[in-house]
Amino acid sequence: MKIIVTGSLGHISKPLTKILTSNSNQVVVISSNKKRNEAIEEIGATAAIGSIEDVSFLSATFQGADAVYLMIPPNFKEFNSLEYYKRIAENYREAIQSSGVKKIVFLSSWGAHLDKGTGTILGSHHAELILNQLQSVHKTYIRPVSFYYNLLNYIEMIKNTGIIGSNFKREDKIAWVHPEDIAKAVSEELVLTADELIKIRYVASDEKTAAETASILGKAIDQPNLEWVPFSDADVEKSLTERGLPKKFAQDLVAINAAISSGRMGEDYEKNKPELGNVKLEEYATEFATTYYQK
Repeated sequence: MKIIVTGSLGHISKPLTKILTSNSNQVVVISSNKKRNEAIEEIGATAAIGSIEDVSFLSATFQGADAVYLMIPPNFKEFNSLEYYKRIAENYREAIQSSGVKKIVFLSSWGAHLDKGTGTILGSHHAELILNQLQSVHKTYIRPVSFYYNLLNYIEMIKNTGIIGSNFKREDKIAWVHPEDIAKAVSEELVLTADELIKIRYVASDEKTAAETASILGKAIDQPNLEWVPFSDADVEKSLTERGLPKKFAQDLVAINAAISSGRMGEDYEKNKPELGNVKLEEYATEFATTYYQK
């Protein structure tokens, strides 16, 4: 199969490309960075250097593909993340339409079923709506849960205060996922013979309470008594802005956490719960510890 992968050699796209090329697929990886050309070729793929802002480039690259993996990379230069998501999703829609591709797998997010109160994840909700306009195209929406590597953002707090915390309660259950488990799920969907025009697949690696998460990370960094400390939404927003994060971004992060804590984020996930992936929190904790000791 000829498969197009967006996302350059990112957290998901790199392991995804390795899986696809190892199974003898013809893979083209889209990247905006010319310096990635050699690294892309080293894992058996072909590089297509260009911008996802360029619909003509996307259309030409998608030509003749059996399937396309679509993702919208974070862009912190974009103050209005919702409009950014809508714009890139529309670019993808136009390129898929004009190129004649009949199968796409889009990296969405849990919480994409909600139309408000989810911060930046609202972008995934609208992206799905835009891609749903494609007629006679098989669409799979991959909805991963909270990424393990977001826990790296707490390293400074742990080192400075000896605690870990946010606007989650200690007993809140958090579903976590590793990029490798997402890559595996995406690779399966790309080569699967599609029966339905729209399919939603949730991806998760493990489920732990906030308190359990703190304990497991603590043991990995020789702080077995590390505790999760809950903070109010206002306190978290204040802390983030004091550290230099723009107010809008801080509000979005607080909204995401609040939606997880209330259960709204995971309500559809709970109804369509997947089989958990391979990388458990205890295993990820060793990765966390490596980064922790390097900082």
